[in-house]
Amino acid sequence: MREKIGESVVNACRNLKYRGAGTFEFLFENNCFYFIEMNTRIQVEHPVTEMVTGIDLIKEQIKIASDIPFTLKQKDIKIRGHALECRINAEDAKTFMPSPGTIRMVHQPGGPGIRFDSHIYTGYTVPPNYDSMIGKLISYGETREDAFARMSNALDEIIIEGIKTNIELHHRIINDKAFVQGGTNIHYLEKMLKE
Repeated sequence: MREKIGESVVNACRNLKYRGAGTFEFLFENNCFYFIEMNTRIQVEHPVTEMVTGIDLIKEQIKIASDIPFTLKQKDIKIRGHALECRINAEDAKTFMPSPGTIRMVHQPGGPGIRFDSHIYTGYTVPPNYDSMIGKLISYGETREDAFARMSNALDEIIIEGIKTNIELHHRIINDKAFVQGGTNIHYLEKMLKE
């Protein structure tokens, strides 16, 4: 199925004569995939791809925009291991209402297989008039279990004081048996929050 999706994306890019970084989005149901949209830009989730391929997508995007020949071939790109990403938002995890304000203290998680992309710092003021995402926490592991364990540890380790965040919700999801087993769908979160 992954190969079929990949082939359709490559064919679309060739037909469009598309040159650059981009993301195709699909819905998957009953063993069929359905095109939703194409985003002609780097997506928030790009660190997951970078972690499992070892390729710096931003660097490659800049090279393409600078007319530097693209040297990677599909056969050169290997997917290794597993990666997860949690969007850390300045919001109340129960109501999903934004939580602007001043961050009193930040402690970033670290260690093998952990990446935290963020602009925040102790004393930073989260404004009320932009997207509430303040960071991306990414974990990588050779196995899916390793990636989950590292993410769980990183969520335990990260500290952001002074505002509300959705860290507790991410921790709950990462440790939910149904989510860990896989096979969840777009209705997962709504159902889990009712429990």
